[in-house]
Amino acid sequence: MQTNLADFIKDTHEGKEAEDILRKCVHCGFCTATCPTYQLLGDELDGPRGRIYLIKQVLEGKPATAKTQQHLDRCLTCRNCETTCPSGVQYGRLVDIGRQVVDQQVGRPFLQGMKRAALKNLLSRKWLFNPAMKLGQSLRPMLPRALQNKVPPAQDAGLWPQTVHARKMLLLDGCVQPAMSPNINAATARVLDAMGVELQIAPKAGCCGAIRYHLNEQADGLNDMRRNIDAWWPYVEAGVEAIVMTASGCGATVKDYGHLLEHDADYADKAKKISALTRDLSEILPEFEAQLVTQLAGKIRKRIAWHPPCTLQHGQQIRGKVEGLLTAIGIDVKLCADSHLCCGSAGTYSVLQPALSYQLRDNKLQNLLATEPEVILSANIGCLTHLQSGTQVSVLHWVELIDMGLQQARLESGPEAVVAAINVNS
Repeated sequence: MQTNLADFIKDTHEGKEAEDILRKCVHCGFCTATCPTYQLLGDELDGPRGRIYLIKQVLEGKPATAKTQQHLDRCLTCRNCETTCPSGVQYGRLVDIGRQVVDQQVGRPFLQGMKRAALKNLLSRKWLFNPAMKLGQSLRPMLPRALQNKVPPAQDAGLWPQTVHARKMLLLDGCVQPAMSPNINAATARVLDAMGVELQIAPKAGCCGAIRYHLNEQADGLNDMRRNIDAWWPYVEAGVEAIVMTASGCGATVKDYGHLLEHDADYADKAKKISALTRDLSEILPEFEAQLVTQLAGKIRKRIAWHPPCTLQHGQQIRGKVEGLLTAIGIDVKLCADSHLCCGSAGTYSVLQPALSYQLRDNKLQNLLATEPEVILSANIGCLTHLQSGTQVSVLHWVELIDMGLQQARLESGPEAVVAAINVNS
C-alpha cells in the first residue's frame, strides 16, 4: 500500500511503525471473511481493510471525524484478521496507533468520556475495584440485569498451597480476576503445587496495562507495565522459571512488553526479558501431561465445549494445547462451529458497545450449546463472565476443571491421601 504520512507523525516511532504495517497490506480482503463486526454489519468500514484505509487517510493528514472514530470503536481488536492475513499485517498495533490519533483530533462527548474514564480508573485499580465488586455481589439480586451480567456471584477460592518447592514460578494476579473469580489463580496454584512447582505473587504488581493502553491512555498503560516490571524484577533475578498467565488477555499484553517499551532506555532490556519469561498456563501444564494422565485418567466424565479466547488463539497464536491436554486425560472436548470468532467480550467492549457485544455472545453461545456440553471452558476472565451471563450451563476456566479432578482423585485414593492433601494445602 502506497503511503505518504503527514509531517505530524511521519518521523515518530509510531509513524514509522504504522508506515511499515500499511505497506504490507495488499488490499486482498481475506481479513473481512473472519471479522466479526463485518459479518454482523456488512460495512466495509467495519472490517479490517476499511479501517486500515481510514487510519491511512488520517495519518496522511485527512482530518478525522466522529464517523471515523465510530468505525474504529466498533473494532473488537480480536486480531482474527492477523491470523487470516497472508501478508502478516499487524493490524492490532496499527489500530492502537490510529485510535490514539483519532481521539486526539475528535475528542469524546462528555458522557462517553466519563464512561471510559470510569472504566480505566476502576478496573485497573484493585483497591477501587475489589470493594466495588464485593458491594455489587452483596446487592446482586437487586441489580438490573445489565449490571448482574458484570457481577458474578461471590466465589470461595479455597486454600492456597503453602509447600515450598525448588521449582518456582511467578503469577500475574491481575486486576479484576481476583475479585470476580478468585478460584482461578488458587486452582492454578494447587495444580502446579501437585506438579511440584511453587507459585508466587509479587504484591506490588497490578493491571497488565491493557485496559488503559487500549482505551487510548497509552502513556498510563505503559506506566502500568513499568510498575509490573519493577515488581517482578527481584523474582526474575532470584531465578523464577516463568511468569504464568491465567488470563490470556493479560498474557497477550505482557508478551508484548518488549515491543511496547523497546524505545525506553531504562526498561527496554528488562521488558524484553519479562516478555521472554511470560507463558500462558496452556504452555506450562502440557509439560506435566504424563503426571496428569496418571492421576486424572477417567476421573473427569463430562462433555466439554472449549471456547478459545481471541487473545489466546489470535493474540498469542496458541492453538490446540488446551484441547490436547484435556483429551489426553480422557475428557470429551468439543470445539463449536466458528470457534475462531470472538464471543464479544473483548475487554471493555461489552460495556462500550453492548449491542454488538451481546449479539456476538448469543451467536457464540448458540454454537457452543449445539455441542450439548455439561460445562463450557475458556481461558480469559472477560470471556468467562460474558458467556456465563447468557447461559445456565457452567462456564469455567479450564484449570478449574483440572483442579476439581485432582481433588476428586485424592478423595478416591483414600483417607491417607486426603490427610496428605490437607497438610500440603493448610
